[in-house]
Amino acid sequence: MALLEAHDIDARYGDVRAVTDVSLTLDQGELLALVGANGAGKSTLLRVLAGAHRPFSGTVAYQGEDVTRLRDFERNRRGICLVPEGRRLFASLTVRENLLVGGGSQRSGRWDLGTVTDALPVLAPLLDRNASQLSGGQQQAVAIGRALMSNPEVLLLDEVSLGLAPIVIDELYASLAPVRETGLGIVLVEQDLERTLAVADRIVCMLEGEAVLAGTPATLTHEQITDAYFGHAIALHGGTGDDAAAAGSGGGRW
Repeated sequence: MALLEAHDIDARYGDVRAVTDVSLTLDQGELLALVGANGAGKSTLLRVLAGAHRPFSGTVAYQGEDVTRLRDFERNRRGICLVPEGRRLFASLTVRENLLVGGGSQRSGRWDLGTVTDALPVLAPLLDRNASQLSGGQQQAVAIGRALMSNPEVLLLDEVSLGLAPIVIDELYASLAPVRETGLGIVLVEQDLERTLAVADRIVCMLEGEAVLAGTPATLTHEQITDAYFGHAIALHGGTGDDAAAAGSGGGRW
């Protein structure tokens, strides 16, 4: 049984379709990356998984339970946590207070102030600093730490590297390595293809709301991924293995 499953998700904003007929699975300890250009539907799909956006049709299951109708705070209490694009910290609170907000789910587990600051050492000297005084990279670390404080089983990361300097991104991804070792399932939205290929177990490429290509970094070529990313004719390249064949035919569950 998969840790998290989405089946035939159709998500809309009014009459505008943002996600069309997307299915995917996530296993425990796996990092699944969603890649694609701006407007491809990645963030909307992440919000559907988190319960922050109700799908027009389709279902989301967590540990075998249908959670489609549960709201985001209810899913958070069960173990699904979203780190949203833009961090969305409480600017008037200290780093410590922002982290403690994440513990509101009251889930038991390994993550508390001590273990979070061990995993994200940049936070330790900042605990009493106001969140409004932090750099972008420090804010992102707080947002990830706040999510960990909820002791999730599934961590949904939306654009971790957006707007950050390369050296800061390197530090954040290095901090995620021990987090992954705890067995969390992670869905990552990332636009940096090279970094994605380096960290992901599986990749789903989205284009105009549809999942058009899927596979592992070992089975997909860079050309296939960039063609799918930019909307070139994937089928012209034949594909590699069953994943690419499914994408070329317009179907598949990943």
